Amino acid sequence: MEPELMNDPAQALAYASADFAATHQRYVELFRQLYPSLPGRGMVLDIGCGTGDVLLRFARALPGWRFLGVDGAAAMLRHARQAVKSEPGMAGRIRLQCGHVPEARLPVGRYDLILSSSFLHHLADPQALWSTVRKYAQPGTIVFVPDLRRPVSARQARRLVAKYAGNEPAILQRDFDNSLRAAFTPDEVRAQLRAAGLSQLRVQCISNRHLLVHGVYCSSTTWS
Repeated sequence: MEPELMNDPAQALAYASADFAATHQRYVELFRQLYPSLPGRGMVLDIGCGTGDVLLRFARALPGWRFLGVDGAAAMLRHARQAVKSEPGMAGRIRLQCGHVPEARLPVGRYDLILSSSFLHHLADPQALWSTVRKYAQPGTIVFVPDLRRPVSARQARRLVAKYAGNEPAILQRDFDNSLRAAFTPDEVRAQLRAAGLSQLRVQCISNRHLLVHGVYCSSTTWS
């Protein structure tokens, strides 16, 4: 398993400095394709927001919405706060909170969109994420959870690292390899969702190394 908290300052700096633009912007594009008709305002919860790159991309795409980013690693949040401050207009729309789910106490009871990107594979108990989703969703809440998916072998993992992170610093190559090995398969994620009572959430493979869990909350037992 990966460490749940990425509090090493060098590690946090490496993530804040890395170029994840293509992958993270692809998440926004997929979201727009799946949910093209949205209200002009709403509340968004980003669970495991890290250095805030995905959060900021969604904030640009949803200009009337407000965001809460939660992460248990203070080192990552320091970079997220700096990124939010450096972008005009974002400080008034984005709040960041240090907290570890599912115990973290969040200021809003329900959210219109719940995000969580590349967080699931860090969890020793995946139900920490899914129970938090259930706790803060309301009828109509969109759930959007992209993550890595585990390759079939260590050899394939090494190939993916060489292809997509071969020019990155050694610390990122190491972490990418560890993350691929720690990630879940689509079938494992479906089993997690069944155990959480969320079996109607959809699990899709969206690249040779990513999966996506998404759906719209309808009631305590029904998803679409």
